[in-house]
Amino acid sequence: MTTKFGFAGAAVIAALFATPAHSDVIKVGVIGTMSGPYALFGQNFKHGIEAWVAEHGAKVGDHQVEFIYRDEESPNPAKSKALAQELIVKDKVQYIAGLYFTPDAMAVAPLLSEAKVPMIVMNAATSAIVEKSPYIVRTSFTMWQNTVPAAKVAFAKGAKKVAIAVSDYGPGIDAEAAFKKTFEAEGGKIVEAIRMPLSTTDFGPIMQRIKDSGADMIFTFLPAGPPTLGFVKAYIDNGLKAGGVKLLSTGDLVTEPDLPNIGDSGIGILSTYHYSAAHNSPENKAFLAEMVKVGAKPDDITMASVAAYDGARVIYKMIEATNGQKDPDKALAAVKGMKWVSPRGPVSIDPETRHITQNIYLREVEKKDGKLQNTELQTFEAQPDWGLAKH
Repeated sequence: MTTKFGFAGAAVIAALFATPAHSDVIKVGVIGTMSGPYALFGQNFKHGIEAWVAEHGAKVGDHQVEFIYRDEESPNPAKSKALAQELIVKDKVQYIAGLYFTPDAMAVAPLLSEAKVPMIVMNAATSAIVEKSPYIVRTSFTMWQNTVPAAKVAFAKGAKKVAIAVSDYGPGIDAEAAFKKTFEAEGGKIVEAIRMPLSTTDFGPIMQRIKDSGADMIFTFLPAGPPTLGFVKAYIDNGLKAGGVKLLSTGDLVTEPDLPNIGDSGIGILSTYHYSAAHNSPENKAFLAEMVKVGAKPDDITMASVAAYDGARVIYKMIEATNGQKDPDKALAAVKGMKWVSPRGPVSIDPETRHITQNIYLREVEKKDGKLQNTELQTFEAQPDWGLAKH
């Protein structure tokens, strides 16, 4: 794909050298799914950032912070790269943030070292992303981080034969690898491993393959959005739940906005994840209240909003540490090892990997006061990204 911004390297650097090293307005470019089938999560980015700004102000020291939003709609690496180039060259942003899908984050990564612009990943969940540039920090999660506890839960709950079904792209492949390695090490057996195209809408044939495999449990990952509801409905409609085949997933399958559509038939579904809107802490209660104040609907608040809220905290810390100057190395140094209490619980930025260390929770869908929620049952404390070799 060729655009008027479809150039790299020298042109980007030249344009950046022409910008002032110090400015009273610090611009942050946020690339997210602001429209299309995944629009809820782009809006979560925006509301999470707005909640942080509402609480802490739009200035860091003497510097005004301006967030500029760009829409990537769906997985589209070429478009995401073009948007990032436009933000860097035309809008002169000092930071890039957001990125819902792994392929889009991967496409932007090569620009960062050339342009000396840090990127704060607020969703994309493949482990390797942080290894693509020293200027990447992640405030979301990875599939390995969420899936290693899932495999341990599966074995502890008596599963012996598991069928894995994942979306066929980076995070899904990571989830499959993490579950298989951990579950087999515990002593379990993988009887089927299915990779589903992202475009899959008919999950009936997949459920038949799982039935035929003799599995006593399904482990699955699909990116939060329209396909997840279809997968859960197919699991129920094809008789697997009634037949005693348990369903275990990462939390992407049962995000809070989907629970009303899944309905009572989803009660009992287990998942491992780094955040539940039902997380019982003063920090989360204050966060949820602030989200509603900035315009979020209570039932539409997801993990993407928490990652954006925490991502804004990291960006503010970088601006403070550099006094608004364009110094990405100093900015990164300031957040390595950073610790705070997030709405999700205690977190820190690993100084080696620049990935977030956080609790992972085993949750179960239950009905409380007439409303479905993901209730936390067990905590796996301070989980690193198990997918990175150094762990």
